Amino acid sequence: MKIAVVTEDGQTISQHFGRAPYYLVFTVEGNTITRRELRDKAGHHQFAGEHEAHEHSHEHTHEHAHGHEGHGFGPEADRRHARMIEAITDCQVLLVRGMGRGAYVAVEQAGIIPIVTDIADPEAAVRAYLDGQLTNHIERLH
Repeated sequence: MKIAVVTEDGQTISQHFGRAPYYLVFTVEGNTITRRELRDKAGHHQFAGEHEAHEHSHEHTHEHAHGHEGHGFGPEADRRHARMIEAITDCQVLLVRGMGRGAYVAVEQAGIIPIVTDIADPEAAVRAYLDGQLTNHIERLH
């Protein structure tokens, strides 16, 4: 099993899925962590200049993306989320400390279980997940 953690520094779980530049991926065999791997992740930092190449600005898309469903919905958001998720398609679980509803749904649709945790330490969060003690704080979705 592989569990991905979104991170900015490889040491803590990021509070914002879209802004984090990395995934820390834990390979778990049985109940033992056998490997850690830092992977690059597409994020807002890469998409910032792209809106100029599109018909609509990020702000325009963002405005329409909120609708009744929450943050991060619409064709442009779907494309960005797919790019953010490509690096972890071999993972079964994604741990974050905050993300938009659109990203959460995109992760689910990719067949990955997204969990919003309040635990900042990646290894502690992975261990809590493995022990069945990790609460999914979906109320933190924005």
